Amino acid sequence: MKLLLDTHIWIWAKSDAARIGKRAAHELSNHDNELWISPVSVWEALALMQKGRIRMENPLSWVERAAEQMREAPLTAEIVRVGLALRLPHADPADRFLAGTAKVLNLTLVTADRKLLGLGDISSLAND
Repeated sequence: MKLLLDTHIWIWAKSDAARIGKRAAHELSNHDNELWISPVSVWEALALMQKGRIRMENPLSWVERAAEQMREAPLTAEIVRVGLALRLPHADPADRFLAGTAKVLNLTLVTADRKLLGLGDISSLAND
């Protein structure tokens, strides 16, 4: 399975694994699965650190280490178009980019955000 980690799932997996649900943890640790990260999640994590909402010793180094051995998803014009066209219950642009990335690249979005689960033809995995 190809798993695109929502920003909070990525942060939790790398810094607070107890917040990851049993099934999601199983899939994240399954070496047969590919783990993907979006540059949007890198931006979101660094923005949260800059605002002091999450604290990491050295934000740039943390991001670099946390993204090791993960595949980086591209952010293409097609992903932007698809993300903007999605019918989401909220206007968060990061969520649009992540959902668009999952749809275009045929990835399973791992998230705890109920608003991103069950989006039609976008595969998702709840943080259960």
